[in-house]
Amino acid sequence: MNINLSQCFIAVDDHDKALAFYRDILGLEVRNDVGFEGMRWVTVASPAQPDVEIVLEPPLADPGASAADRQAMAELLAKGLLRGVIFSTDDVDATFEHIRAAGGEVLQEPVDQPYGVRDCAFRDPAGNMLRFNQPRKP
Repeated sequence: MNINLSQCFIAVDDHDKALAFYRDILGLEVRNDVGFEGMRWVTVASPAQPDVEIVLEPPLADPGASAADRQAMAELLAKGLLRGVIFSTDDVDATFEHIRAAGGEVLQEPVDQPYGVRDCAFRDPAGNMLRFNQPRKP
């Protein structure tokens, strides 16, 4: 049996701001941009890893959701509590400088972690935590 990751989902409250980050700063390619019942889903992927996509979805993709549910999801998103993604890179320090120079909200500067990676962390425009890591050099 062979199982591979195909897609993961990140909630965003403004797709245009998310695209400015994921496409314009991180360099991901837009694969799909779909609207349905007043909602929007945008799929992005790394050119280096075309078989894995990130779907930028509404915080609550349910047209029948109550106002209270929508408010609760918006609050969780604003606090950065919904999702996160970890990206690998061949140079975490250069990646950090690139994203910081582009205005990314820094959560953690590059640091060597005890579990074998050097990593850093940012928030995307919606508040999601994104980590960038590379194997620590011996």
